[in-house]
Amino acid sequence: MNSTTVSSKPQLLRRVFVWELPVRYYHWLNAGCILVLIATGLIIGDPPAIMTSKEAHSSYWFGTTRFIHFVAAYIFLFNFLFRIYWGFVGNKYASWKNFIPTNRQYFKDMWNILKSDIFMTKGYNVHTIGHNRLAGFIYFMTFIAFGIQCLTGFGLYSAMSDWWLPNLFSWVPYLLGGDFMVRTIHHWATWFFILFTVVHVYLVFYHDYVEGHGEISSMGGGWKFIEEEIFKKKEENKK
Repeated sequence: MNSTTVSSKPQLLRRVFVWELPVRYYHWLNAGCILVLIATGLIIGDPPAIMTSKEAHSSYWFGTTRFIHFVAAYIFLFNFLFRIYWGFVGNKYASWKNFIPTNRQYFKDMWNILKSDIFMTKGYNVHTIGHNRLAGFIYFMTFIAFGIQCLTGFGLYSAMSDWWLPNLFSWVPYLLGGDFMVRTIHHWATWFFILFTVVHVYLVFYHDYVEGHGEISSMGGGWKFIEEEIFKKKEENKK
């Protein structure tokens, strides 16, 4: 059998359940909250001058914008806390082990994936079923950014709320030197999420096209399609 015949042989794919329902709910709820928070946050940070003949109390559009921002912030916070919990009790693909670098091979795999994503080089030998190493590390950085946004956002909100939950963050402005610095950090973290969203969407489509594992559809149904040989090697390495 010549090499042409071997290379044209169709690959057997295994259907693997990767993303559990709670992870998928978290992902889409988180995505929705981020979009709402970015849109309303930019309006709050630089509100447009809307000329109208009505009295301010009769329109109240800015107050409604702030209300939507606060509601999305509460959902975002509790959703984030749930994801922290699920990182300990979920399946192996949701585990925190996939996000935190623990050895030199982790960084080597990240570099190979980075070369593929940016320079579009071929031939790197990094096969993953869940998150690849680079994606896992970037998500870990976003989790830190999530925490920063929650601390600074509720730190700003604590001065105008009588409820005990926002008041738990009243120490944040004192620690960071006042509301101005807290608001500045909160604003710049927003631009981090804007950049992350653009890059994330691009890489999802790129890896779905290059690898053909069902990257996009997996966050809807939870299933990926993995080459049988790769799946067997992964299982053998665990033994």
